[in-house]
Amino acid sequence: MKMARVGVLLDRKAALRRWDNGLNVFQVYLGEILSHAGIPFEWIDDVEQLTERAFDVLLVALDRKEEKAVTPIWRFAEQGGIVIAYGGLSSLAGRLGFADRGSVGKGYAWLPMHVGVSHPLRYLRATPWIAMSEDGPPYSAIGQIHSEHPQGASLGSALLQFDVGKGIIDRWAVDIAETVVGLQQGAEPVIEDGIPALDGTGSIDDGILKADDGMAMDWELDRLTTETATPYFAHPYADWWREVLIGHLLNRVVDRGLTLPFVGYWPAGIEQVAMISLDSDLNVNESAETTLAVLREHGVKATWCMMEPGYDSHIYPRVLAEGHELAFHYNAVEHDRGKWGEAEFQRQLQWLKKATGLTEIHSNKNHYTRFEGWGELFRWCETHGIASDQTRGPSKKGNVGFLFGTCHPYFPISWADEKNRLYDVLEVGFLTQDLNHPRLADMSVTVPFLERVRQVRGVAHFLFHQVHIHNQPSVRKALRNVVHEAKRRGFVFWTGKQISEWERTRRTVRVVGMNEDGTVQLTSGKDVADLVVWVPIPRGQRHLSAETMARPFGVSCIKKVVSVNKAEEDRGGKQGKWAGGMRHG
Repeated sequence: MKMARVGVLLDRKAALRRWDNGLNVFQVYLGEILSHAGIPFEWIDDVEQLTERAFDVLLVALDRKEEKAVTPIWRFAEQGGIVIAYGGLSSLAGRLGFADRGSVGKGYAWLPMHVGVSHPLRYLRATPWIAMSEDGPPYSAIGQIHSEHPQGASLGSALLQFDVGKGIIDRWAVDIAETVVGLQQGAEPVIEDGIPALDGTGSIDDGILKADDGMAMDWELDRLTTETATPYFAHPYADWWREVLIGHLLNRVVDRGLTLPFVGYWPAGIEQVAMISLDSDLNVNESAETTLAVLREHGVKATWCMMEPGYDSHIYPRVLAEGHELAFHYNAVEHDRGKWGEAEFQRQLQWLKKATGLTEIHSNKNHYTRFEGWGELFRWCETHGIASDQTRGPSKKGNVGFLFGTCHPYFPISWADEKNRLYDVLEVGFLTQDLNHPRLADMSVTVPFLERVRQVRGVAHFLFHQVHIHNQPSVRKALRNVVHEAKRRGFVFWTGKQISEWERTRRTVRVVGMNEDGTVQLTSGKDVADLVVWVPIPRGQRHLSAETMARPFGVSCIKKVVSVNKAEEDRGGKQGKWAGGMRHG
């Protein structure tokens, strides 16, 4: 099998022009989507580099609206290349027999099952094309995008696929990377209260700036209710868009008789992960004792987010001795004597290190999901050694669930003033808090959440407070129910630190090639055990029946389980060969 070589174009001149004018280039996030999926790729910042490198696939993240800047792309396709663009290539519209009708606002995309999911996908911006001439190359039109509402006015095709010479040009109307960013992080910085739900279940206009003030979901269109009439955001749109993007890419590759090996989300034997985090808030020692007992009863390790003044000193060694993580719970809520600012963030973090005797704290979650601006929190985390944040989650009964469109860990992107770099802070958002609490959602949401997370192979993160576990039997019951239902479905419970360390470790692994015998060549920055590598099977090619098969992203793949030893790899010189053992999983 021949491995496809993938290039991603982010035109440097186009990006600089935007940044110089204070505009975002969220198209950069295409790299984060590919990296999280374990897809090997190379950046290029000028189309002229296409002639210097032997790419099989070109993903157009950002191009210039100039004829001379897209001519090499056309030539690349004519010569047999696969081109996939996301809302761009407007300079090629006329040559393809279409016209660019300009940018339109939010809406919903309907896609057939072979390229997407059966549910309409919310998008935040699209640039549809309309057919103008029959003189262009043959094409196929797939799916539809609709304005504002799943049954709103049709604006055109979601995906156009053109036969150009020996190759193809596929163009999505939706800028998928930009939509994923907007769903996960909001469309703009948090500077004021968000719009509340009309039914009174999501009063986010409470005078406290927080993560959910910046959500990009629709209260009426994106929520469902459980059998107890509990509303929840039901759809992981950002995760679905990721799957659409990756599945489309892989299918185009295997259609050409090529393969594109990629690294699995989780170690061999784990399909999806559950997480319990605990916010100390009132810091009652007895609540810590009760919580330790409940977690011990079920064999679950949790992330304990500690807020000043914390528990008495004898609690912390017990928490650590039982395998839990001690994390930070930054308080910036004024009526709880908190303050928003880096100096205060640092002061509280130093208090926690002194109180626990730890020199490093890996994770943070802000009290009451307090958040403002765009990237301040992530910059503070970077500066002060916090590797993972868990702040992005619901603060109200009515906005539990996938209000940020994702249950996957991800690295957030900065605003234009930092040239849209990725922050070195892994975000692991949560779905809900303190189920069965009188003012919050009941545990009827547990199974729907777990089923959705299992579908997209993410992290089912449930937040509880020790004080509510201690004082309210109904909350203890909900915690036990979460653990029971998760384990029934094959979830493995990890701490926030475990999730972060695994994600960072697996991202040091890079697929660099394939040997003639089908062995995958890897490089790695760290030792990695039980790494899953998926090898897509080229269309029409036979495979060994003894090998484990599956269909991640809707593509038939061989599953290989690899252990990589970096020391052995380093001794192998510059060959870039994988080291360690490989077995079929």
